[in-house]
Amino acid sequence: MLPAIGFADDASDASKLYKAGQLNEALKKIDAVLTQRPKDAQMRFLKGIILTEQNKANDAIVIFTKLTDDYPELPEPYNNLAVLYASNGQYLKASTALEMAIRTNPTYGTAHENLGDVYAKLASQSYDKALQLDSGNSTAKLKLNLVKNLIGNTTGGTNPKTSPTATPIANLPPSPTATAAPPKQVETKVASAPATNPSKATAASSDKDNVLDIVEAWAKAWSNRDVTKYLAYYAKDFQTPKGESRNAWAEDRRSRIEGKGKISVRIEDANINIDGNSATVKFKQFYSSDRLSSTSRKVLVLSKQDGKWQIKQERSGS
Repeated sequence: MLPAIGFADDASDASKLYKAGQLNEALKKIDAVLTQRPKDAQMRFLKGIILTEQNKANDAIVIFTKLTDDYPELPEPYNNLAVLYASNGQYLKASTALEMAIRTNPTYGTAHENLGDVYAKLASQSYDKALQLDSGNSTAKLKLNLVKNLIGNTTGGTNPKTSPTATPIANLPPSPTATAAPPKQVETKVASAPATNPSKATAASSDKDNVLDIVEAWAKAWSNRDVTKYLAYYAKDFQTPKGESRNAWAEDRRSRIEGKGKISVRIEDANINIDGNSATVKFKQFYSSDRLSSTSRKVLVLSKQDGKWQIKQERSGS
């Protein structure tokens, strides 16, 4: 239990140092946590906020972008990414990020307010352009004045600045504890029986993390319609669902995936059991495309071959 306690202490210290304004010291604590838990969403989120406050916008953008890749169901990283884009005058990118934040959480008031501000900035730029093309356009001039009064922009959108009050940084998610789990879709339910051999427990935990990484990457490749990468997660002796050859099954999957205009695949409630070189992963799968949306229970059976986990069986149902 000592490593878990140490992790919790470092995370708590990082939050306290940040609140006290000791940003460099907080970053050191965060990096210590991330060395042990590189996927910790809350520590990565806090690091992004600190980098933002240190005016290291590019570094913060990298942090928040990766968070949106790893945890697409969290609205806060999208919001803070939009803040950074807006501060650089990249309002189209900002609006896209905010629309994603609202899609993940339609009740997220901060994102709605920020999106309104971004739309106002975009409108200001468009009205200003209209006046440049036709200085006698009285309607565009009236609308531009209205938008100026709304957002307090005296430049008419040609050189926009982002006000700290116009695009507030989202609040941190709850502070992590020793038992804190990653966001729900990548949660791993570990058996509650105490380990009698610490080295075996560590190895089992590492294997669970590796298997979860594979399943996440498999879902991401599917979502990206990267068929070559998607198929690489299946073992050469993969047991096809209808008994057809693997090549025939692979070609069918390729045509189905490449034939879609868009695909989104995410997993929730992942439960991983490992027995030697075999791992069984049960989870809830949310699938949507331009033609279909469905929710189902899914089971993947992976085997460890040459030190690499690959999918050997795939079936629906618990």
